[in-house]
Amino acid sequence: MSAPMRQAAVFTDAALRRVLEVIDRRRPATQLRSLLAPNLVGAVLSVSEAVAGQHGTAVLRRVRLQPVGSSDSAAEVFGSYSRGDRIHAIAGRVER
Repeated sequence: MSAPMRQAAVFTDAALRRVLEVIDRRRPATQLRSLLAPNLVGAVLSVSEAVAGQHGTAVLRRVRLQPVGSSDSAAEVFGSYSRGDRIHAIAGRVER
């Protein structure tokens, strides 16, 4: 894995953990503003209002990155997290 992809993997892991913590209301949404586009912060807040406190705490389980193109400037992100007895998928894209 190239150095930019390793950096993207570290960023992605931290960002997804923060997103799940905001959804669970364990972290304030203001901490997402430096990581996500404004419309995505709004989407996370909407999800947070709908699912907060239901079925336990979300725990990130697995994260994988797939480079997009050959420039290492973007990657598709996919993974899974658990909440209670259920496993959920999560996906997105990171760009420089």
